[in-house]
Amino acid sequence: MPSKKALIRRPSPRLAEGLVTHIEREKVDVDRALEQWEAYARTLREHGWETVEVEPADDCPDSVFVEDTVVMYKNVALITRPGAEPRREETAGVEEAVARLGCSVNWIWEPGTLDGGDVLKVDDTLYVGRSGRTNAAAVQQLRAVFEPLGARVVPVPVTKVLHLKSAVTALPDGTVIGHVPLVDKPSLFPRFLPVPEESGAHVVLLGGDRLLMAAGAPRTADLLADLGYEPVVVDISEFEKLEGCVTCLSVRLRDLYD
Repeated sequence: MPSKKALIRRPSPRLAEGLVTHIEREKVDVDRALEQWEAYARTLREHGWETVEVEPADDCPDSVFVEDTVVMYKNVALITRPGAEPRREETAGVEEAVARLGCSVNWIWEPGTLDGGDVLKVDDTLYVGRSGRTNAAAVQQLRAVFEPLGARVVPVPVTKVLHLKSAVTALPDGTVIGHVPLVDKPSLFPRFLPVPEESGAHVVLLGGDRLLMAAGAPRTADLLADLGYEPVVVDISEFEKLEGCVTCLSVRLRDLYD
């Protein structure tokens, strides 16, 4: 059976100081954010996921966005080198967590920079966003780690949002979904479905036809329900103020060996 473990990391007390690049800064309610994070983690557990909490990094405002620190393919963990230098201290705790879970660990090395939010996995295809946080050297290193394991790496331009997965994610059948004004080249994806809201472009596959998505995309939820999926909605509005979405608050480990 595939594993269903999800790495999560408690928000830092300094969350409100998190980086913002493509949107206007808004005031973040840290207490409300913690409540939303706890509800997010609880929702994962209610749908069969074992949450594995990474050691908190209270001095790293963005550390709750744990997805950016590691890319998983099969049982191999690639520890990233975040494109924003202040975020590089976030990786040590995540490296320790995946090593404890028995993952084979690799690293992105200088001059490469890679944020995990720039990697969208669709079956054995890894779309890698060439964004302001992920450079060509890191794409080459990621290819060297994962292609021998059977992955196909496809670089994708990202200029309108922070990360590739800020613009697109994928449904269980492999169809990529996105809000067209924020997607550089929808034609790069073999199957692409436009969605009507920016936050509707972000889904986490919970298993079966269940899709974890943000409460701020009711029209997209209706669209996906009409296609036979079951939206599972969570409020992550405080994290959206920091360019966060449902994908970046966890790392789903589906292929670990027991």
